[in-house]
This record gives sequence, C-alpha cells and structure tokens, in this order.
Amino acid sequence: MNKLTLSAVALTLTTLLAGCSTTGEQYQANVYKAGQVNSRQAAKTVKILAVMPAQIEVGNTEGKQNAQMIGGVLGAIAGGVIGNKTTHHSGSGTAVGAITGAGVGAAGGSLVKDKVLVEGVSITYVEDGQTYSSAQVGKMCEFTPGIALVISSDGTETRLQPNATCPTKS
Repeated sequence: MNKLTLSAVALTLTTLLAGCSTTGEQYQANVYKAGQVNSRQAAKTVKILAVMPAQIEVGNTEGKQNAQMIGGVLGAIAGGVIGNKTTHHSGSGTAVGAITGAGVGAAGGSLVKDKVLVEGVSITYVEDGQTYSSAQVGKMCEFTPGIALVISSDGTETRLQPNATCPTKS
C-alpha cells in the first residue's frame, strides 16, 4: 500500500506541476486575436536602439483552474484506490477515499500561482525623433538593434514585431 500511495501522490504532483502555468505566448507582439486578422492596423518602421532582458508578469488563472481540476480528478482516483485497498474492498471506504482524495487534490491544485513571470524584453527605440521604451513578451534573440516594424491598433498599444530569428536546434 505504501508504494501505491507514493505512486498516486507522485503522479498527482507531476501532473500539477507540468503544464499548469502559462507561457505568456498569447501576449507576444506577433500573436493576433481573431478580431485583428484581416483588419487594417497602423504600422510604421522604427529604429531599435537597445534590447534588454525583462520579466513579464502574466495571469495564470487558467493554469490554476486546470491544476485544481486535474488535482481533484487524480486525487479522487488515488483516494478511491487507497480507500478500497485499506478497507478491503468496502464500497463506503472507496467512496470516502475518493471524496477525501478529490478535496486534497483540488487543494493541492490551488497552490499553483495566480500570476507567473515569463521571458520578455525591454526594447528602447526611436520613433519620429522621440526615444521610447516598450516591454514585450518575447526572447532576446527575436530582436536586434536596427529597423523594426511597430503595429498599433490603438493609441496606447505598442507591438514591436520581431526583427530577428532565434537559432534553431539541429
């Protein structure tokens, strides 16, 4: 029974930790929402002066909810199996174990953070003779000093498009 308990706990924790936090990819400048596709947006070229690493805080509500759901389901399964084994195949023991396991698993999933830090860049650029800075989700290798395209769908949004590509692993 100890091996079964440890296996259930390990499986639950592994599942909760794997894939339960956002990568922030949906916030990258080259990602568009459905409503932005095939619509006109203002664009102009700017000159990137500097690219520095940054950490961007993004919401992880969906990851936390997924972790709670997965934790609850896996906890119920593990609790049911453990309850069944420890009460020698008693239906009530299985039910109590499943309910307890679901609660413990969901509580474990609630430990996933509401916000996470993702890789980003702080870009300093010149537009119309003025120097500006913009923090963006992205990788350092996607931006380099030089000419880049900035797309704006409103007056406050700054979407500097990557002007470089990251090396591919071969």
